[in-house]
Amino acid sequence: MPLTTDTTQKQKGGWWALSPLAVFLCLYLVTSLLVNDFYKVPITVAFLISSCYAIAITRGLKLEQRVYQFSVGASNKNIMLMVWIFILAGAFAQSAKQMGAIDATVNLTLHILPDNLLLAGIFIAACFISLSIGTSVGTIVALTPVAVGLAEKTGIDLPYMVAIVVGGSFFGDNLSFISDTTIASTKTQDCVMRDKFRVNFMIVVPAALIVLCIYIFQGLSVSAPAQMQAIEWVKVIPYLIVLGTAIAGVNVMLVLLLGIVSTGIIGICTATGAISIGTATTESVSASTAFFDWFGAMGTGITGMGELIIITLLAGGMLETIRYNGGIDFIISRLTRHVTGKRGAELSIAALVSIANLCTANNTIAIITTGPIAKDIALRFHLDRRKTASILDTFSCLIQGLIPYGAQMLIAAGLANVSPLSIIGNLYYPFCMGICALLAILIRYPRRYS
Repeated sequence: MPLTTDTTQKQKGGWWALSPLAVFLCLYLVTSLLVNDFYKVPITVAFLISSCYAIAITRGLKLEQRVYQFSVGASNKNIMLMVWIFILAGAFAQSAKQMGAIDATVNLTLHILPDNLLLAGIFIAACFISLSIGTSVGTIVALTPVAVGLAEKTGIDLPYMVAIVVGGSFFGDNLSFISDTTIASTKTQDCVMRDKFRVNFMIVVPAALIVLCIYIFQGLSVSAPAQMQAIEWVKVIPYLIVLGTAIAGVNVMLVLLLGIVSTGIIGICTATGAISIGTATTESVSASTAFFDWFGAMGTGITGMGELIIITLLAGGMLETIRYNGGIDFIISRLTRHVTGKRGAELSIAALVSIANLCTANNTIAIITTGPIAKDIALRFHLDRRKTASILDTFSCLIQGLIPYGAQMLIAAGLANVSPLSIIGNLYYPFCMGICALLAILIRYPRRYS
């Protein structure tokens, strides 16, 4: 007899329903900060313990049904999509590294950008690409390997370099017309995208300019190696294909597949001498050896994403259990009880979407969850829907950029092989964006939309 349970049914929650999230944050975040070591508590162990706790406190179901409910969240279509992206990203990153695409791209970047504009240039590139493709994940997948290579060549702290890419990626995620968060926020608030863009632009662009100035100032002390290798233009092609197709709006999985295929073709051709790259020291190998080296690199890259996939599955299951136990509905009802005045209404919307994002680890889902409630609050307190949509998008992106179990942070940490917390500690843009958004609420800016 197959095991069944109603996955749409939700319990009447209380603070206890949110306690698995508190257990995770205490185990991972608080403990790491107390001992001043981000690697002391593995994030997989923290999620395992909090997931077991979430299953244990679930009421009204047998143990088998609780595990099934957890599994429903772990196998959610959004989670599975992220797993696919992680697998393809791992395969591309390692195969690109093995055939020399990353080194070639790094050398090209160092040649093009002056030393003192290297940090600012990477930030601008992340902002531009994310604005073009509308996804922070795609931007991080494309630029993180290059950032890792630049950090190695210049001696810049690796988490700091990766944080520049992560921060810039949320600029476009927040503003782009084709971003899921932009679409969700405007649809739930019944406003036009371009109007929401105008409001959002006035709020977050000052934050981006402030961060850009910081990177320009800090970049003054950056120096590239005195002697760099010659640019192997052929080996840059895989990254040009990835960036070009991403900017053209091609699906991120297809982008990565094209990147993997191009690394294989070019890697085999250069290794066998079919394509000359002008390096006399290069020894040709047989086509079969080059082919299996490519396969081996892909396998290594996919295997290296194992921890990341486990974290994603555990997080999805735990957060679904919180939803089933009524945690999200509970916090929404509590936050909307004592709202008074326009400032309070806007602050409550910001708090709603932020907490929902903490509980779902997905900014689009957080907006969809709280969007109808935000619309009701806007109607009750005569808020401008364009600003309401901007608040939903901005604060969801803020939280998504700061949680160590978000997809963006996990994939950046996985590709760079660093702790998510070490990246968070070096982020500038999300914090600056959050401050500007909070000030926009408190001082009623922009006045026309407040």
